[in-house]
Amino acid sequence: MFVRYKPCLSVVLTGRKVSGDDAATEQEWGPERFLITPVDLPLFARVTETGASGDFVSVNWQLDPTAVAEVAAQLPRTAALEAPDRLGTMTAEIADVVDRMLALLDAPDESPVLAPLLNRELVVRLLQSDQAGRLLGTAAHANADIVNAAITTLTRRLAEPWTLDGVAASVGASPTTLSRRFRELTGLTPMRYLKRLRLGEARRLLIADGDTAAQAGATVGYISASHFSRDYRAAYGRSPASDATDLRERMRAS
Repeated sequence: MFVRYKPCLSVVLTGRKVSGDDAATEQEWGPERFLITPVDLPLFARVTETGASGDFVSVNWQLDPTAVAEVAAQLPRTAALEAPDRLGTMTAEIADVVDRMLALLDAPDESPVLAPLLNRELVVRLLQSDQAGRLLGTAAHANADIVNAAITTLTRRLAEPWTLDGVAASVGASPTTLSRRFRELTGLTPMRYLKRLRLGEARRLLIADGDTAAQAGATVGYISASHFSRDYRAAYGRSPASDATDLRERMRAS
């Protein structure tokens, strides 16, 4: 399944899943890990294991860049190194805050008072984790107007024949500045990000709508069907038709 992760914290409560940018970066994870995405990122995910009752349960918390910046400013300054792994290691402190936040679902009268406090505590615990650098990226996102604008433009006008100069011009930035900010926040260049968007949407069309490879490729902006198939195979390790058939069968079996 192709999913778009807004700036958020993602935690698996029951079961396991695989997620990544493409076949080469897929990682399997469960309750022992967590994922922070500092900006709107296109990722691919599928459930690989369910709990004893056959359920897969995960939760996402939207991260407020302003709150992250405020909390970070009040904590002792430490060097937040770039996390070598996209997935963070769940700690007892983070798990405890998550449990208490979930408990508020059964306490609607207390939630308006306690939820903001727990949200700030969660940010504190995440800033003490191995993903502090990535979390601080959400604070940077608060000022990343050109990146946010470019992502919105590319998403809405996915099939247009974009060039780097064209994307930069659409948000009033130089190609160099836009590329640098994009890499800082997403780890990708604007054109690489666009390719991920196109392939992800094409994969959704193949699986959910039953489009042919030629139809899906054309819908997302590929002029050449062979070029689309080449990029698709490079990303997912197999042809569009084989990938769609396999994923539909997995979904029916799950």
